[in-house]
Amino acid sequence: MLKTIDGFDRIGEENAFAVLARATELASQGRDIINLGIGQPDFKTPDHIVEAAVKALKDGHHGYTPATGIAPLREAVSADLLKRHGVETDPDDVLIVPGGKVTMFMAILMFGEPGVDILYPDPGFPIYRSMIEFTGARPVPVPIRETNDFAFSAEETLSLITDKTRLLILNSPANPTGGVTPRSEIETLVAGLEDHPGVAILSDEIYSQMTYDGMEHVSLLEFEFLRERLILLDGWSKTYAMTGWRMGFSLWPDSLMDKARKLAVNAWSCVNAPAQYGCLAALTGPQDAVTEMVAEFDARRRVIVDGLNAIDGISCKTPRGAFYAYPNITKTGWKAKKLASALLEETGVATIGGPDFGVLGEGYIRLSYANSTTNIERALERVKLFLEKDQLI
Repeated sequence: MLKTIDGFDRIGEENAFAVLARATELASQGRDIINLGIGQPDFKTPDHIVEAAVKALKDGHHGYTPATGIAPLREAVSADLLKRHGVETDPDDVLIVPGGKVTMFMAILMFGEPGVDILYPDPGFPIYRSMIEFTGARPVPVPIRETNDFAFSAEETLSLITDKTRLLILNSPANPTGGVTPRSEIETLVAGLEDHPGVAILSDEIYSQMTYDGMEHVSLLEFEFLRERLILLDGWSKTYAMTGWRMGFSLWPDSLMDKARKLAVNAWSCVNAPAQYGCLAALTGPQDAVTEMVAEFDARRRVIVDGLNAIDGISCKTPRGAFYAYPNITKTGWKAKKLASALLEETGVATIGGPDFGVLGEGYIRLSYANSTTNIERALERVKLFLEKDQLI
């Protein structure tokens, strides 16, 4: 029998893709499936971005690029960060990567090893814990509580830091809850981090342009003294409806940038050239499509929250960011994963059970409202009828 390293026995996965595969299988059998499981905008990538990538192909951009990304794109990322966050950054600290997960992989690989702790949000994106366990580090969940509007608590987070803590992962706006942590809480956390200079921070800000109700996104880039231990994760997938393009970027401290570059050289050499030119067009071209998409998500958000709260046994906080609703289903009497499975198999509505996002996820399911209003309304009606029928049995 072939023997691999122990880490592969600990590695997990993202169950949203398993649900997507099952939903696709059922659809191929002729079932009418409404997919509220996958976190993927149902919009097309804006035309000018597609055209820029096609032009790059026609212009002969078929070869390798620098491992860190083409210079014009890294410069555009820095310009965009200045425009959105009011912070000057060095393009030489920008790394263009094939999707957001890559930055998680690299950062956790850099700091994770047996004997150290890595703090991560729970419920949170499942790859955080999966990669932490892969490295042999101890995953320490930072509770994300409904009673706190699904924002992290600075006081609770700081209380979990010990002399073994090597990395702290933060995510706002958040997946799966849609929670947005307010400035006051972030400033309290940042002030407390002054007492822990040996803790690096990975700030996952992939949903930074998707906030609602006047809620402000606060980037950790704003806090100058953190910059030499801050890794920023962002990208194009959600903002520009480019999930399948697999394009992200990260910003690294000077002391870590060359390590990140070497990982890139060893793992993927470089990101494909024409996609980089598409991303350049995304940042430097018109932003109308982004504004329109977020406005549509906002409208759908109201529909899904109102609809969920109208179903007996379900209550749903209003999410302030991203495109996810995270309703509490404890009063239905169902366990979350069993309910998610039953909804897909019996009603054709794909959702994700809360435990797929962490040990604190029981009692919740995640629904993506990155689908049409019509489909959301149809899905909610199916969920309502299913639970009403279940209560009669």
